[in-house]
Amino acid sequence: MALLNFNADEVAPSTSLDPIPAGKYQAVITDSELKMTKSGTGSYLELTFEITDGEFEKRKLWARLNIRNSNQKAVEIAQRDLSAICHAVNVLHPQDSSELHDKPMTIVVRLVKGQDGEDRNEIKGYGPAESAAEVQAPPAAKKNNSAAPPWAKKK
Repeated sequence: MALLNFNADEVAPSTSLDPIPAGKYQAVITDSELKMTKSGTGSYLELTFEITDGEFEKRKLWARLNIRNSNQKAVEIAQRDLSAICHAVNVLHPQDSSELHDKPMTIVVRLVKGQDGEDRNEIKGYGPAESAAEVQAPPAAKKNNSAAPPWAKKK
């Protein structure tokens, strides 16, 4: 038994986050981090996207780009996706992944069956924001002004 001293009237209950419908959404990258693969033989860039308008505003989606991997096909796919993202936000020579943050773009989302049989979202395409004047970075998305690159942040 644990003494909680908690008042559920003061906290909104959590809600189930079912996958969003397949389609095109306006979004920005709000975070990025370089992570090691489970095998420890490669690394991937994990990008956090936040939808910036519509019914699913503020919902987050993630993409993993296999930057270093023994599977060369996976690396090629990651490079093409990173190129599409760079072109979508008009940052063609980023030195750091944070240069891609908070820039409006269009993401193409689809529904796929996970290994557990449950539907989940997957980002399958990236393009320029459909209306740059209407798409704004969400107020919570702020630049990281620390000197450390995003993937070196401690969690």
